[in-house]
Amino acid sequence: MLDITSGELAAKPVPAYLRDVYTWAYLTPWLTHILDRQVVVQAILWGNAQRLIDDVLAAVKPGDRIFQPAAVYGNFSRQIAEQIGRRGRLEVRDIAPLQVELTRDKLLGLSQANVARGDAADPEQREFDVVTCFFLLHEVPDDVKLQIVPAMLKLVRPGGRVIFVDYHKPNRWHPLKPLMHQVFTWLEPFALAMWSKEIEQYAGPVAGGFRWSKRTRFNGMYQVVIAERSA
Repeated sequence: MLDITSGELAAKPVPAYLRDVYTWAYLTPWLTHILDRQVVVQAILWGNAQRLIDDVLAAVKPGDRIFQPAAVYGNFSRQIAEQIGRRGRLEVRDIAPLQVELTRDKLLGLSQANVARGDAADPEQREFDVVTCFFLLHEVPDDVKLQIVPAMLKLVRPGGRVIFVDYHKPNRWHPLKPLMHQVFTWLEPFALAMWSKEIEQYAGPVAGGFRWSKRTRFNGMYQVVIAERSA
């Protein structure tokens, strides 16, 4: 297990899949400053960003301890931090130093929030009330999904919840389905797996200790999956 303060993590390189596929989106400073705007996030998600954020906020209470395993563009993290208030705690991690810097800037002045470099596939072992995995899984290969999902489940206390929000296979006649298929094929090659597998399938043996529920949004294009740990 990697200590977030250790030289081992500081020296850990950005994963090859991230460099090879997502340099344009997450590792290019000038472009990140364009993409990291709520209006852009809202457009990318076809007007559904706030609705999906609200699904997460509905499961978050003042005073909660929250873990966010990857940076999220827009004001997602700030909304979470404001929801939990100063009695709560938000821990945000990202493997890309640039994303850590951007997220810290967005959370300035919120003492309940802490941002550090970390690996979602190998997080530090702590206990949280809620883990929020917001549009992360579609950006990693299947072998990394198989690490991240059980790792997130192990972080919540008994009765705690992990909330996965991500892409989902749209309904058969969804007018945007062909376009999204092309976008994934050209730009996000790991995302199509979300159309063919349930998130629970990536959990392995850990899944049995949780009660799973799923709802879809925007005619099936997005999914909100909640895994609640048995008390």
